[in-house]
Amino acid sequence: MSSPDAPLWLLIGSIIVLTAFSAYFSGTETSMMALNRYRLKHHVKQRHKGARKANRLLRRPDRLLGVILVGNNLVNFSAATIATVLGFRLFGDTGVLLAPWVITFIFLIFAEVAPKTLAAQHPEGWAFKSVFVLQPMLRFLYPVVLFVNWIANALVRPFLPNKDANDENLSAEELKTVVNEGAVSVGERQSMMVRLLDLERVSVNDIMVPRHEIVGLDIDGDLADIIDQTSSSQHTLLPVYKGEINNVIGILHLRRLAKFLHAEEFNKADLMQLTREPYYVPEATPLHTQLLNFQKEKQRIALVVDEYGDVLGIVTLEDILEEIVGEFTTDFASRMPEISPQKDGSFLIDGMAVLRDINRALRWDLPMHGPKTLNGLVLEYLETIPDSNLCLTIDNYQIETLQIKDNIVKSLNIRRLEIPEDPEAIDPDDD
Repeated sequence: MSSPDAPLWLLIGSIIVLTAFSAYFSGTETSMMALNRYRLKHHVKQRHKGARKANRLLRRPDRLLGVILVGNNLVNFSAATIATVLGFRLFGDTGVLLAPWVITFIFLIFAEVAPKTLAAQHPEGWAFKSVFVLQPMLRFLYPVVLFVNWIANALVRPFLPNKDANDENLSAEELKTVVNEGAVSVGERQSMMVRLLDLERVSVNDIMVPRHEIVGLDIDGDLADIIDQTSSSQHTLLPVYKGEINNVIGILHLRRLAKFLHAEEFNKADLMQLTREPYYVPEATPLHTQLLNFQKEKQRIALVVDEYGDVLGIVTLEDILEEIVGEFTTDFASRMPEISPQKDGSFLIDGMAVLRDINRALRWDLPMHGPKTLNGLVLEYLETIPDSNLCLTIDNYQIETLQIKDNIVKSLNIRRLEIPEDPEAIDPDDD
């Protein structure tokens, strides 16, 4: 029986079956391309059978697309031919003209938009099942796919950029975007990952305890005063120096000292026997490098020095951990007595307070690209040491100097100004 004499039910049934095949190919193409490559690698490590097959197919995307498009086009053109025959049978020459429009409308809805939308919403569920059909098809149509890919690759090769072996690797900024956009569950874990990625942009100079705030033991002092200082110290590790902080001669762990405090003949020589060699680090060392150095050197505290070897401050393992997990206490007043909130909403702040600590405590964004202290920020902005108190505005912070002494701005009153919302910055899509 020739095709024009085929029963109508057979022609209609054939179009329905071909539409289903076309939907499969369209959805498979979308789902395979929409797979998250990093999640796919995770499933492969978990020995998921469908994921392993999908991963093998995605290694050669030209062959994957080749077999999908060969199958899809074969199905679509076959359906169009049958639709033309069916149109001629039903409406004569008018049916031949109507058939492309009708079949396009049907395929657009049932074989393109609907399956691709579904596949894009659930790529793994679709792709991991479809590969069990796709892989045998590739073996069967391999000569055709190979021939098609050979011609297509020859045409597009001049327009392809040089392939970078690391083009799938994410930069730190790209990885931060992935984390912030919800690849990691929202919450403290997300914040920790973002802060961890920021470690390479922060140096020990940014988080160190500055030199004038270092708590240490002067070996030239009276032994009774030294013992009293160790008894009241809030720190476990203390630098021991001779005369001034640039002459650090050791680091003392107070736990080692405790059992000797009541010894009758305990003296400074015994104290020095309990110290260990000080550990020095350059001021520009990135935090992620210093964290590894602490682990490698089995150290918990380091003296930060400049290019001339002068001590600038101290950085501890706890300081770096706080950069990752956040403060171990939420009461900034207990950690930063330099900040005193006022009734009018402003803050009275010591001029030698570190900008980074102020920003963290008050959740401000005072500029930190230059000076490290609030006094340094004001003097850099003024480009001179003021003779009397004055008011100034830096970014959106209103600053009033309250005390200037010994060429240092001792105390300041700061208020954060409210920034009016820019109506042009409102996204119309948010409505």
